Amino acid sequence: MQTNNNWPKISIVTPSFNQGEYLEQTILSVTGQEYPNLEYIIIDGGSSDNSIDIIKKHQKKFTYWISEKDNGQAHAINKGFAKATGDILAWLNSDDLYMPDSLFLMANEYLNQLEDKNTLYFGNCIHFRESQSEFYSSGSNVISSAEKYNLNICDYIIQPSAFWTKKVWQEVGALNADLNYVFDWEWFLRVQKKGFPFKSINNVFSLYRFHDSHKTSNGGTNRKNEIYQILTQFAGLDIANLYNDMSNDLNIKISRNYKDVIRRNLILKLNKNIGSISFLKKVKPNYYGKYDNAILEGLWNMI
Repeated sequence: MQTNNNWPKISIVTPSFNQGEYLEQTILSVTGQEYPNLEYIIIDGGSSDNSIDIIKKHQKKFTYWISEKDNGQAHAINKGFAKATGDILAWLNSDDLYMPDSLFLMANEYLNQLEDKNTLYFGNCIHFRESQSEFYSSGSNVISSAEKYNLNICDYIIQPSAFWTKKVWQEVGALNADLNYVFDWEWFLRVQKKGFPFKSINNVFSLYRFHDSHKTSNGGTNRKNEIYQILTQFAGLDIANLYNDMSNDLNIKISRNYKDVIRRNLILKLNKNIGSISFLKKVKPNYYGKYDNAILEGLWNMI
């Protein structure tokens, strides 16, 4: 039986800005773990909704919290980790949730790691969207995804289910605060470039919430541009251009060539259940046909 002092210290940072609708659920999913060696840090960006009331309601369970204007989500997370002293680090956004016992499961993974404990650990996640009329959810299989895809092409690490050590953070450096949508992926790629080991875990650690104001869902062109930037840097210009071409060919409405639109619509009409990759190979067989399906599927996951 582990005593309080024998459990590794886990530092969780929650960045938040005007997420009062979801924030208390997030907080309770962390504090409700009753993990005995928890350091919980809240970095609020100067919210104008009821977030501060919620934070003050639970402040006795926080190691540190602050509410002040910042330069975006990545900057807020960096501020939180600057205060963190844990053996294991992670951040949980203010609209996501931890599954019960996630911190104990992560602590046991760390304690039972016989080789290099300075590892990027990542597990599964339940994605969900809820509204007054419906509830939708889907799962993940990160072990399979890690075997199938190249991280340079596809971000198969689900951020709220990822953990790492203080040493990894210190050696890799802070998040790139110039990015708004893919700063987690860019940081994971820097971890890989530094040579730290990765370990995929079959446990479900978190719940990832989609909603109408969800940032990633509404990234549009800005998110696409950031993905193109990261692909150019880590996978090369050829793959970055392939991503752009796939985005354009799958979004028929943006084509300015009416012949392309007619041809694509005809393919869809004749192949009603066609998958995205098969569709692309029918649209431009000589172009897309030269790439492995794993590359195309990985990039499709980023679209």
